[in-house]
Amino acid sequence: MKHIAIVTGASSGVGREFVHQLASGAGGPLDEIWAVARREEELLRLASEHPQACVRPLPLDLTSPASCEELSALLHNDEITVQWLVNCAGFGKFGAFADMQPNASADMVRLNCLAVVDMCSMCLPHMGPGSRIINLASIAGIVPQPYLAVYSATKAFVYELSRLLDEELRQGGIRVTAVCPKFMRTGFLDEPGDDDVARAMCRIGFQDVAVVVRRALATSVLGVPVCIPSLDMRMAARAAKLLPRRALFALENLLFGR
Repeated sequence: MKHIAIVTGASSGVGREFVHQLASGAGGPLDEIWAVARREEELLRLASEHPQACVRPLPLDLTSPASCEELSALLHNDEITVQWLVNCAGFGKFGAFADMQPNASADMVRLNCLAVVDMCSMCLPHMGPGSRIINLASIAGIVPQPYLAVYSATKAFVYELSRLLDEELRQGGIRVTAVCPKFMRTGFLDEPGDDDVARAMCRIGFQDVAVVVRRALATSVLGVPVCIPSLDMRMAARAAKLLPRRALFALENLLFGR
């Protein structure tokens, strides 16, 4: 039986860091790490950095049904236990919803939401007691963000889906963790959409990618369903649950200069 980890969005940013830390043994012994993303060149470079860990590059577009079918076939070809499923693939665009290109908003939903559902559905039959699912949500999924509306809504979906799946699967020894960081210096901000809105929202500061991944893995091993890796965002999450929505938006408008 082959024990593997599958990491989506593995070509850059948080996904790439998950591959690095899993390859270094942070998630326990693994026979292979399947690195899934669209950019084949980056995946090959990633695999070359960890020859001892047997990182398997899988250049696939998770918004494509054909790619999902290909990945499903690979899972069924071998006797495989998926020890880790880490869903990091996703993107966001800043700015008013009315100014968004319709295809950009729809693609956000496909990748941020539907791909997570597809990956969980595909991998679950190959998981067992001790297996772990990490879904990269965002603090924007707990503290709603106007002018980042579609992204914020998709991450709220990921957050709630993770909580519900954890409740369903915990009796079988499979735990699901939603990771809710604030901004990190990754490719997320390379093409933000509205630059002015992005700069204003980034006033809350940045987290270190390696720290977020390390805390996410540790939280998941412990079977904790939510990981908010920074103290200030834990406080913000509590405030979002207590404050009326209008008061919360007023505070955000003040903070972001709107």
